[in-house]
Amino acid sequence: MGEKRITTGDSTEAGTEAPVKKVASRKRHAVGMLHIQSTYNNTKMMLADSGGNALAWSSSGALGFKGAKKGTPFAASKLGELLAEKAAAIGIKDVAVAINGVGSGREAGLRSFLAKGIGLLSIADITPVPHNGPRAPRARRV
Repeated sequence: MGEKRITTGDSTEAGTEAPVKKVASRKRHAVGMLHIQSTYNNTKMMLADSGGNALAWSSSGALGFKGAKKGTPFAASKLGELLAEKAAAIGIKDVAVAINGVGSGREAGLRSFLAKGIGLLSIADITPVPHNGPRAPRARRV
């Protein structure tokens, strides 16, 4: 077969190495930005720092809601509660909110997020609105 490996008294043996512990070096933030995207089919929330770097995010689909239930206010409120707990773990005290979309989870997600004791700095609705809409169809010839 093959020769057996002979090891010397080095510390490379399996049982002698000390386990390495990873320390979570999460930076503490006091102020954050909450982005809410609410569509008819889903609700997504992202928590960012003042520089725009994502700190935590989730969606109704990630919580286990499927199909048409993802777009409900109930799913958005559960999402808001989850993200508020993540924000508290990071150390966020106040948030500025940017809401995008026309879904039914807009207010429910925000209300449940703020109910966990996080302060509100401002609310901005950044839903895109067309100035003049698309080009009208041509005149029908009969």
